[in-house]
Amino acid sequence: MPHPDLSPEEISKRLQESPADVSDEFSLFPVDLFSQPPRQAAVLIPFLIDHGVWHVLFTRRTASLPEHSGQVAFPGGRADTEDDSPSMTALREAEEEIGIRPEHVKILGMLRRIRTISNYCVTPVVGSILWPYPLRLASDEVSRAFTIPLAWLANPENHAIQLRALPAPYSPVPVIYFKHFDGELLWGVSAQIVLILLRALRI
Repeated sequence: MPHPDLSPEEISKRLQESPADVSDEFSLFPVDLFSQPPRQAAVLIPFLIDHGVWHVLFTRRTASLPEHSGQVAFPGGRADTEDDSPSMTALREAEEEIGIRPEHVKILGMLRRIRTISNYCVTPVVGSILWPYPLRLASDEVSRAFTIPLAWLANPENHAIQLRALPAPYSPVPVIYFKHFDGELLWGVSAQIVLILLRALRI
């Protein structure tokens, strides 16, 4: 295993020790770019062990969705009024999108919130699942689920920064793009969450 010291318990410990408080909000965008308060959302970052090494599970959103269509993402979505925590939102959405039952997820911790260009304030929730798992994709939301090895994500040679233009008068903002993996392109907010995760885990 590329990170043999990273047991689920150690992952949870490092997330708790991360210097950025989970209530902090990270944003690449100027505050006055948004005319409304952000909508609350959460995503699940599913960790799993495949062939003896840690992987992270991703989805590809269907091309017909109104926001972030066709993009690589984590399972998740907008918080409902009935959700009493970001973890509940993430687990509910993961079950709806890819069929992972909440009781099959071991919550390991959370990362700092991140504000998206679509004006969501997203809380990433880190959890682990047993693998293989009988995923059931909601075809109207998810076109594919796949995994990427944690070691590949942690290799700095596999990602780079590109500038993304914003409407005038704002300056361009740096956006993370990973290299293609298994035909998929990880970029944008999901890629930024991955980097926040790697920093929190100190790998």
